[in-house]
Amino acid sequence: MSEPASPSADTKRVIPIQPAASQQRREETVSLYKKTEKIYAREVSGWFSRWRWVLVWVTQIVFYGTPWLMWNDRQAVLFDLGTRRFYLFNLVLYPQDLIYLTALLMISAYGLFLFTAVAGRLWCGYACPQSVYTEIFMWIERKIEGDRTRRMKLDKAPWSIQKVLRKTGKQVAWITVSLWTGYTFVGYFTPIRELAQAVISFGLGPWESFWILFYGFATYGNAGYMREQVCKYMCPYARFQSAMFDRDTLIISYDEKRGEPRGSRSRKTDAKAAGKGDCIDCTLCVQVCPTGIDIRKGLQYECIGCAACIDVCDSVMDKMGTPRGLIRYATENSMDNGWGRAQMWARVARPRVLIYTAILFAVIAAFMYSIYSRPLFRVDIVRDRGALARVVDDGYVENVYRVQLMNASEQVQRYRIGVEQLTAARVEGGENIVLGPAEARWVPVAVRVPPEVAARMGTGANSMTLLVEQLRHGDRPQVDIRERTTFMVPR
Repeated sequence: MSEPASPSADTKRVIPIQPAASQQRREETVSLYKKTEKIYAREVSGWFSRWRWVLVWVTQIVFYGTPWLMWNDRQAVLFDLGTRRFYLFNLVLYPQDLIYLTALLMISAYGLFLFTAVAGRLWCGYACPQSVYTEIFMWIERKIEGDRTRRMKLDKAPWSIQKVLRKTGKQVAWITVSLWTGYTFVGYFTPIRELAQAVISFGLGPWESFWILFYGFATYGNAGYMREQVCKYMCPYARFQSAMFDRDTLIISYDEKRGEPRGSRSRKTDAKAAGKGDCIDCTLCVQVCPTGIDIRKGLQYECIGCAACIDVCDSVMDKMGTPRGLIRYATENSMDNGWGRAQMWARVARPRVLIYTAILFAVIAAFMYSIYSRPLFRVDIVRDRGALARVVDDGYVENVYRVQLMNASEQVQRYRIGVEQLTAARVEGGENIVLGPAEARWVPVAVRVPPEVAARMGTGANSMTLLVEQLRHGDRPQVDIRERTTFMVPR
């Protein structure tokens, strides 16, 4: 047998070389959702902080105190859905007065547009309920659990008696404030003194219980836990606010030209000699921010305009012996062009602001005039569908109407119903009608005309006007309202 031929280069088997362990392909799972880290906002004091607390006190005194005010032996502000009466001090409104709610919404909207165009998110930072209650809940948290450092250590520490007591105390305080808030909210729709008696006697109705718990739970969740998440993801205002901004809008700004390059240094070190800016990179502006942003990265939609970063940065500048205003309210144009305060404020009265202001004052003026000139009673007329027209005794033709009278005042009023445009017509049921304060009543009224007059009118619908007069002493009419309707003559 012949020996097998030795393998040539062309017939050699190629053995794959395994890559090193460090070069092997690795599979990694990447989450599309970033875990939200809890924000431990540092307490700050300063000029803007004091103004925030002034607004907290003012808004909460108004909210919690208004339902307890009395006016004309009733609650001063009450939206009574059961009787469909809305009481605002001396003003009594009915569902037909929905136009006034529309005017109030327009005033609020244009006011928001105006303030945003001038100075950004002032509403969010100082008067928004989410910001106000978050400030209250954070104050409770600081008083029970301590400052920022202590709260961070407490959350990382294992459970102990002290931790349980502090956490429990905080929750009890939060729940108390939340339930009291829900109770006050319902007190605007149910007389709050009656509501208090129902709570004490455990006689709350199902709807009152639901809304107290619902509104209390919303306050507890939003201000206690969700906080900045509401501003970032739930509030639509954060999304469309940029449409109201321009380069002359006052926003919280970081002076990059002055602050960069940032870096830590001692107070005695000259920043220019060291080649550094005024920012010492202490990150306090980030630590005090309730939404956890770094204002040094520029304008961000998460910024609610609370100006906490301005207060803390000014305190740092005072300690470093450098001028305040590294972070300040400024416009983009003033930052880019190096304008002073006078030049910056001179651009406030620009066309957009003037248009918003003119519309706002026009709507307010129209609203106030409408409230001032509104009649103290209302009339609504409905024909009796059961008897459109009929012939009664002596050949008289009779039409029956249902007239709704609504007394929008707080005094007893007298009314008289008459007819215009019908010769020799008689009105039965409308001679002397007495309505109590804020009372509404349906009054049946029969209008009769003699047969000869009905013959001249012809069959079918004929134009007629009902005259409703509000009477004073001596049956003298003070105010009258005319409502056009039809008088039917049968064939």
